[in-house]
Amino acid sequence: MQIDYVGRGLQLTDEIRSYVAQKLERAERFLEEPIEVRVILEEEGHRQIAEVYVHHRFGTLQADEESNDLKQSIHDVVDKIEKQARRSRKKFIHKRRRGDRRKVSEWPVEVVERESLGDGPGHRIIKTSALSIEWMSLDDAAVELESNSNDFVVFRDSEHGQINVLYKRRDGDYGLITPGA
Repeated sequence: MQIDYVGRGLQLTDEIRSYVAQKLERAERFLEEPIEVRVILEEEGHRQIAEVYVHHRFGTLQADEESNDLKQSIHDVVDKIEKQARRSRKKFIHKRRRGDRRKVSEWPVEVVERESLGDGPGHRIIKTSALSIEWMSLDDAAVELESNSNDFVVFRDSEHGQINVLYKRRDGDYGLITPGA
């Protein structure tokens, strides 16, 4: 972690630099390398202001804090940065885990020959296609059905993990086909 210090209206001592570096170590475990930190410490009359900008692999974090004591300002601003870093890390991990679950799988549709359909009237398959089956809720499937040109949507239920078919009925309502147990 590379830390740049800027002091405005006060002299930066080694004690202050080591205090800031020690406090920033707590937030470092939530950040991804390379990490560049810019710490601005400012004194205006009785106000002690601490600003921290952290640039790391997944984005930028920024916080500022002011109080009557410089160490208290540093402590509070690092707490804010640590909370932002924790939230950012949690969001990244959650997004990665949900990404695998939402993967689209292909469901092949096989071509059936006319002879295998039986001795009845001459039904034949005109067109075949591969359907992509996505993880979605029943509400999402209904929205997809409205925006889709087909009269049905095949989806994997995000609640139960089963493959379902939602279709438009002739009366304008929807029908749902679920696998039986």
